[in-house]
Amino acid sequence: MKTFLLFTAFGSKQKDILHVVIKNVQMKILLTGATGYIAQRLLPVLLENGHQVVCCVRDKSRFDIERYQSDDLELIEVNFLDEQTLKNIPDDIDIAYYLIHSMSTNIGDFAKMEDVSAHNFRSQIEYTNAKQVIYLSGITNNKILSKHLNSRKNVEDILKSDKYALTTLKAGIIIGSGSASFEIIRDLVEKLPMMITPRWLNTRSQPIAIRNVIEYLLGVLNNKPTYNKSYDIGGPEILTYKEMLLRFAKVRGLKRMIWVVPVMTPRLSSYWLYFVTSTSYSLAIHLVNSMKVEVICKENNLNDVLGGIQLIGYNQAIQLAFGKIEQNQVVSSWKDALTSSTLNNGISKHIQVPLNGCFTDKRQLNIINSDRVLQNIWSIGGTRGWYYGNWLWELRGIMDKFVGGVGLRRGRKNPTEISAGETLDFWRVLLADKEEKRLLLYAEMKLPGEAWLEFKITEENDLIQTATFRPLGVWGRLYWYAVLPFHGFIFKGMINNIAKA
Repeated sequence: MKTFLLFTAFGSKQKDILHVVIKNVQMKILLTGATGYIAQRLLPVLLENGHQVVCCVRDKSRFDIERYQSDDLELIEVNFLDEQTLKNIPDDIDIAYYLIHSMSTNIGDFAKMEDVSAHNFRSQIEYTNAKQVIYLSGITNNKILSKHLNSRKNVEDILKSDKYALTTLKAGIIIGSGSASFEIIRDLVEKLPMMITPRWLNTRSQPIAIRNVIEYLLGVLNNKPTYNKSYDIGGPEILTYKEMLLRFAKVRGLKRMIWVVPVMTPRLSSYWLYFVTSTSYSLAIHLVNSMKVEVICKENNLNDVLGGIQLIGYNQAIQLAFGKIEQNQVVSSWKDALTSSTLNNGISKHIQVPLNGCFTDKRQLNIINSDRVLQNIWSIGGTRGWYYGNWLWELRGIMDKFVGGVGLRRGRKNPTEISAGETLDFWRVLLADKEEKRLLLYAEMKLPGEAWLEFKITEENDLIQTATFRPLGVWGRLYWYAVLPFHGFIFKGMINNIAKA
């Protein structure tokens, strides 16, 4: 038996408060949704507390295990929609976190997927030694719920079992660097000085800082008084979405004007979110439907059970989030969720760029400073841009949005570092290997085919830039020839500027 101390610092204007939590037993923990926003925040905290963590991922290629450098971390491939893969879950786990969420997917019915995933998870966990399952859900106190919140409530019912204790934490809007709510609010406030908005902006919510969410998730771990209990968790303030937008603007020193009108339909509201923010259209629809429902906590004694957690206010949560952004310390982003139907079977299946039946644009330059050029490659996209014809890339992003694609607004999580599985504007990173000096991107824009973009520096100090397109039928070939005139100066200018920037 080991004893571990967790020291969590809370900043305030007056002083820093140190909260100490003592964990007496090293646990073997199963962490589902390990590439997701919440799990990526929770994982390092669990490891710091001396626990063994088994991470469930659908594709190992998407998980950068080297960044943790821990002997207590194990990686297994599990797809909770495929019962056969669940056999990879070890029997000797003590606790399991259920952090699987399918609302952002654009493949199939997310509610059915969540139902199947929950049933498969429970069936397998009942065969293990797990004594507790911790589930992060949404606040479901209203009589009328959206499809998203109904699904969350249904999953909770499915996860209940006589074989283990279920602890459910229900959160509303989560505010933190990289969270969906934070990024959507940021997009709206920073891009629109004046807004004519739908009436759901008057809906009340109880936002909670990501730091508090992680504290709660850690606090209920192996905490017997919380077994077979359900708790709402929220911050100290109840705000309308309009108030959240205006207060975000005030924290950022921006003057914004908002008018709420009753005539904007849910469809128009969804388009409004979709075109202004980095959400997909399917996610925008689910968000709009959920935002019409009040998410306010019912009182409970969880804070007393955990010894008192200092709740972070909305304004401070925003300041803390921007502190992480400005220091390039964003640990996880909701945008990295794997939602492409093409990539649903895994990144590794697309790392081998096809040769047959493809069009290619290959360019090569000899360079002097390979380290500097590699740094330029690793900084591509986002605010840095694409080194040539950025307005054309932006136009392509707008066109992609109009046909239901992701556009360029996803940006990138870190301006200089990147890992496999992350989003990069309208690309997905398939491979990012600095030792091999190779970056491989896969297009997630709407295309009549598949596209790859690869950068590689050889041992002879040659920079090789290759764009590959595998057309789908006649339309794919017509598309390639239509954009071919632009490739001549876009790709030439890009490689030249990367080599000399």
